[in-house]
Amino acid sequence: MTRTHDNDEVLGGAPDDLRGAAIGRLKKRREFQTHLFAYIVINGLVWAVWAMTGEGYPWPLWLSGLWAVGLIFNAWDVYVRRPITEDDIRHEVERLSHGS
Repeated sequence: MTRTHDNDEVLGGAPDDLRGAAIGRLKKRREFQTHLFAYIVINGLVWAVWAMTGEGYPWPLWLSGLWAVGLIFNAWDVYVRRPITEDDIRHEVERLSHGS
């Protein structure tokens, strides 16, 4: 696996490339799980503080909501986004060469 300057994965066909890509994806999943765990624990504590202090305006919504947006983007990066393949690169090069 090689990496571009903006940290997008580029998959080649060599077994070492695939092994490196697999390790990278496993690390991303583990980091996402840590992120999710932190989200649940910290938001649970914040909501508990809110409930114990007489409630009122639900200010933890701001923290939970904005953090959830980041968590969704993190999940998309880990579970939906796919690496750039050599076929993608060839296709883009062909497209660019026909445009000039």
